Amino acid sequence: MKRIFLFLATNLAVMLVLGIASSVLGINRYLDAQGLNLGTLLLFSLFMGFTGAIISLLMSKPMAKWSTGAQVINGSTDPMHRWLEGTVARFAEKAGIDMPEVAVYDGEPNAFATGAFKNSALVAVSTGLLSSMTREEVEAVVGHEIAHVANGDMVTMTLIQGVLNTFVVFISRVVGYVVDRVILKNDKDAPGLGYMATTVVMDLLLGVVASMIVAWFSRQREFRADAGAAQLMGDRRPMMHALARLGGLEPGELPKTMAAMGISGRPSGLMALFSSHPPIEERIRVLQDAR
Repeated sequence: MKRIFLFLATNLAVMLVLGIASSVLGINRYLDAQGLNLGTLLLFSLFMGFTGAIISLLMSKPMAKWSTGAQVINGSTDPMHRWLEGTVARFAEKAGIDMPEVAVYDGEPNAFATGAFKNSALVAVSTGLLSSMTREEVEAVVGHEIAHVANGDMVTMTLIQGVLNTFVVFISRVVGYVVDRVILKNDKDAPGLGYMATTVVMDLLLGVVASMIVAWFSRQREFRADAGAAQLMGDRRPMMHALARLGGLEPGELPKTMAAMGISGRPSGLMALFSSHPPIEERIRVLQDAR
């Protein structure tokens, strides 16, 4: 319940801030008596599309800690924590990035990496993963998350999301204008009900398509992170063993904003098109076939 509340509250706050800012800047005045100003609409779409995604990226670390209850363990004297921190440090040095914050949170087997910048990231591992895997398998999972950081995946996904958000906002309002003025023949100065209704419907439909595209990019990114873990360890078998073990465990649920950064998921049927992770079996096969 806490995770859902934080997710909804954060998104509402971001949308409120964006709405006020766009009004102050005057870029929300793309529709007037003279028609649709495509240049202003493009500025509005870029602002709404990228600003929200960038704000979410900048807030990703504190939001991850709040929503999962992750506790940073850097400098801890606990033997398991010291080993985990040392593993992260070793892989971070090998990957050429600064030492991330390391955290542990209570939950079923899972792990994630997040942060706006490569050199100030957060790597978090669940207690369920630590207790259910061998140390070599945990190392492989940590290597996977470090590979995400080193590849700049958080920034890449933000840029992709921003581009798609921009297209959704722009196209939905252009279609809404055409429906309102051309099809429904609204000749009033203000946009009519046709514009409002069409824009909402198009936002939803195009948002679904955008989610599928983002999920596809995320799945490709998972294959790269698996390969990165194998490279960091100098052997692909530990990552394959870790994936096989995850395939027999129930992956821990992460907040929606963090799900794409987790180590595993269970896509099936039509929902596989919206999954941020490929099937475990396919990931193992790709590692096996790697040369």
